[in-house]
Amino acid sequence: MAAGLLILCQATSCHEFAKFDLMHEFSLATEVINLAQREAEKSNAREIKEITIEVGDLSGVEADAFGSALDLLVKDSILDHAVVNILKMPGKGKCAACNLEFEMNHRMAACPECRCFPSEINGGDQFRVISLMVE
Repeated sequence: MAAGLLILCQATSCHEFAKFDLMHEFSLATEVINLAQREAEKSNAREIKEITIEVGDLSGVEADAFGSALDLLVKDSILDHAVVNILKMPGKGKCAACNLEFEMNHRMAACPECRCFPSEINGGDQFRVISLMVE
């Protein structure tokens, strides 16, 4: 669902970098609104009642910032009166050494049993619209 986007940024301060970081969530929120509009048009829907979005801990998207950006941008859009559900999904990894599957809140998390790094990421790396309820 989400399109890949590569942006090179030269921030001169932490404050500038923080603004850039939030812009990422604003652009994703804009794309979710655009996707919802396209899907509503395909279905000849008058409005969207509910939208559910999955944001994984390892997706590179800050769920709270994305939610705030979406709240600011939905006014006068197809999602203006929709119930917005944002599901935060934990990251899941499989240890390279002991094969333990464990939850991860960042990509460099080590296995809680043997402290090795995961050989696989098995969840929590997605950002996607799960469902739209239209009328």
